[in-house]
Amino acid sequence: MSKDTLYVEQPITEILEKNYMPYAMSVIVSRAIPEIDGFKPSHRKILYTMYKMKLLNGNRTKSANVVGQTMKLNPHGDQAIYATLVRLTKGNEALLLPYIDSKGNFGKVTSRDMKFAAARYTEVKLDKVCETIFADIDKDNVDFSENYDGSMLEPDLLPTTFPNILANPNKGIAVGMASNFPSFNLNELCEATISYLQHNDVDLLEIMPAPDFPTAGTLIYTQSDMRKIYETGVGSFKLRGKVSYDKKLNMLIITEIPYTTTVEQIIDKVIELIKAGRVKEVSDVRDETDLEGLKIALDLKRGTDPEALIAKLYKYTPLEDSFACNLNLLINGRPQVLGIKSILKEWVIFRQNCIRRSARFDINRLSEKLHLLKGLQSVLLDIDEAIKIIRETELEKEVVPRLMTHFGIDQEQAEYVADIRLRFLNREYLLKRLDEITSLEKEIEALQMLVEDDKKINKQIIRDLKQIQKLYGKPRLTQLVHPEEIVVHEEERIIEDYNLKVFLSAHQYLKKVSLVSLRSSGDHKLKEDDEIIQEIEGNNRDEILFFTDQCNVYKMKLHEIEDQKVSTLGIFLPNLLDMDENETVIYAVVTQSFQGHMIFGFENGKVAKVPLEAYQTKTNRKKLVKAYSDEAAIVGVAYLPEATDIVAIREAGKGEVRAVVFNSDLVPEKVTKNTKGVQTMRMKSGAVMTYLAVLSEEEREPFSQYVVTDIPKSGTILEPLHRMTLSTLLK
Repeated sequence: MSKDTLYVEQPITEILEKNYMPYAMSVIVSRAIPEIDGFKPSHRKILYTMYKMKLLNGNRTKSANVVGQTMKLNPHGDQAIYATLVRLTKGNEALLLPYIDSKGNFGKVTSRDMKFAAARYTEVKLDKVCETIFADIDKDNVDFSENYDGSMLEPDLLPTTFPNILANPNKGIAVGMASNFPSFNLNELCEATISYLQHNDVDLLEIMPAPDFPTAGTLIYTQSDMRKIYETGVGSFKLRGKVSYDKKLNMLIITEIPYTTTVEQIIDKVIELIKAGRVKEVSDVRDETDLEGLKIALDLKRGTDPEALIAKLYKYTPLEDSFACNLNLLINGRPQVLGIKSILKEWVIFRQNCIRRSARFDINRLSEKLHLLKGLQSVLLDIDEAIKIIRETELEKEVVPRLMTHFGIDQEQAEYVADIRLRFLNREYLLKRLDEITSLEKEIEALQMLVEDDKKINKQIIRDLKQIQKLYGKPRLTQLVHPEEIVVHEEERIIEDYNLKVFLSAHQYLKKVSLVSLRSSGDHKLKEDDEIIQEIEGNNRDEILFFTDQCNVYKMKLHEIEDQKVSTLGIFLPNLLDMDENETVIYAVVTQSFQGHMIFGFENGKVAKVPLEAYQTKTNRKKLVKAYSDEAAIVGVAYLPEATDIVAIREAGKGEVRAVVFNSDLVPEKVTKNTKGVQTMRMKSGAVMTYLAVLSEEEREPFSQYVVTDIPKSGTILEPLHRMTLSTLLK
């Protein structure tokens, strides 16, 4: 190679592997990703330093003292250490289960601009919960490694007695990977872990339905999305703040915000929307947070619809935000993305090992003591001879060897005997030592059984979890709400105004066909054995309500449903409405004014009349539950724009069929949707009401003999001719 050569060619892959990979692995393994105990190295070093400073039971000390001592383990600088310590404190409110009891200004996780005070002004000590974090750490139940300069040892993990990895939020960004853990309510977490230990196939969602956050708020809960997170460790959900309307002051007040945002971000976004003219309803917005807690106030202009504005704020500001879960943690030094049950499995293995190691430590300690007492027992057979040997031995160094030779004991036992004070050579002391042998043997035997039996260890874990529940469990802060219960803001847009018809088939297909298209159409295309069971006139601006056999109502705006042609099968309703499995639409209503009534007939002979406006909501709720009574099976449902005649049929044994025709005004209106109704037909043993339908003015005449002027009635025997006519009508 020439002396003038300025560079040497090297493969880029080798350079990356040699220089970059060690750095990347160091960040992943030693800095950014939490381990099974729930801590990153920086957290662990701070807490262990405080433990060694005896701050678990003592008084608080200045944070600066802790930071200085922590630098023996963490050489990354005092500011980095203090910023990490701040997040672990009660004062910062970043954790659902804070590890550090604090005094002074530690800022707030909900504020971007509220800075924490300098370390010399604040005071800290370990919170009481850390007793469970460091349980038996002095019994060699975790591995220790040398610190960066080899001057002292630090624990590789902390022996947490509950699944701390899931008890607090934890976020880390490494090289090429990241980690983001939500927090779970401690009561629910302990209960779920206990159930998992007792039954491995337990459905954790039933016990621990969703995460819980220190900033409270509301979690929009979808079971399918949450199950995905629980099973795969990856997924997201939405969090909302809490907003209330003060009618007296005409003001919106925000008292809770999503964990992922800050007060300043919300206020900045609201101001931005006001300036852009997208939020014209707000005259002023300000931060009124004080010692009583978080508070953002929004003054409203006169005539503002507060619910519509709240929906708009959720849509356009961080008042609603997403939390993306990435349950990535280190297991034996290897990063793994695990589901909740897999994490609990790994934690149980870790905790079982901690308990075994503590038990083995106790076994060794007790065995050493037992060994010494066994030597004493041998000597006690002839204590006078032992005293004689000690008295007659000229040199001190010969005492132990002579005792060993004479009594057949080892050096440790002989040293123990030789060191017994003369005052202890009394009967009481010696008998107590001998009694101690029996208790030690029993204790060692119990510990040995514990070490060898996973079931006994699991019982110990369960006892610890129940105790933690009792001492530190708190009610859930983050409330759960289902998507169909929330207000969704919709942009105003021009909706076409045209008349149409809606067709509902027995096989759950829906066709929305404009009258223009209908005029030029032929016969309906239907599946084999399918038929049209309802034909409803309406307008594109109307709403449609679908009543199902599961006592639910699904609501949609007709303009949201795609127009169909008669020559198509239509839209399959279970897919359109996201209905439950085996749920069937039995009746549909198209309306805009929500005038009139719904009438429901039940097998037990009762009929309920509910105003249609009971199903009207200010919010765009897609699903209403308990839409009608579930006390008895439904046999008929109809929409009544005005009072009309209704026919009901009762069937009993031996082919007896009775009918009654009554005016709907005889049925009293009930505002409660799931009212049980009033008795319309008297029922005898074995009888059931089988049909209920509306009769038009023309259809009433053939059935005049069945008309009644009051209810309930048993009805009149239905004549064969009328039975055939009625069968065609009801079909």
